[in-house]
Amino acid sequence: MKALLFDFGGTLDADGRTWIDRFYPIYKETGLEFPRERFDRAFYESDDGLPRRHALKGLSLEQTVRLQVEDVLRALAPDRRDAAPAVSGRFLEDCRAVFRRNAPVLDRLSRRFRLGVVSNFYGNLDSVLASEGLDRYFGAVADSGVVGRLKPDAGIFEHALRALGCGVQDGLMVGDSVPRDMRGAEGLRMRHALLGAGPACCAQAWRIRALPELEALL
Repeated sequence: MKALLFDFGGTLDADGRTWIDRFYPIYKETGLEFPRERFDRAFYESDDGLPRRHALKGLSLEQTVRLQVEDVLRALAPDRRDAAPAVSGRFLEDCRAVFRRNAPVLDRLSRRFRLGVVSNFYGNLDSVLASEGLDRYFGAVADSGVVGRLKPDAGIFEHALRALGCGVQDGLMVGDSVPRDMRGAEGLRMRHALLGAGPACCAQAWRIRALPELEALL
């Protein structure tokens, strides 16, 4: 094994929890309670349309998250857009706690393997990683908004592996999503590790509950 590929949201910034599932209780804690179905619709509309509505190139994680939250509030509670700093700030606080814990792990792994990120993102993942000091660990960033392929499409994984000078047989995909990360890796017959407490994707997958556990398996 020469290369480790990581998902971003839910993997590098959390222990297997998606952005939508992390955001919903934060809105509630801020005094903004919406039926889950309404919230999900607004969240996905904001998420899917963010690159169309905003110029994201070069923006940090903080700036990107703030725009995402503002768009959700514009749809659900236009009179409470003043809550955006509190919601986005709490989300970032949680992300950064995980980044601080994961950074030493990534540093050690980067000395043994070539590391890359493969993410369905907005097109500005390079600046997002740089804004949090994570870019130093990765030799390749395959952002769907730049590559033009969405996981589980094989092309986005192959893009990262080529950038790292590796083949499918050399790689391990680490992610929290079965339909995107695990199925994509399975389609390429690439080794894969599922992060989180959800149901397993297959008998061959490694299982970890937090990124630091990966070191012991390697």
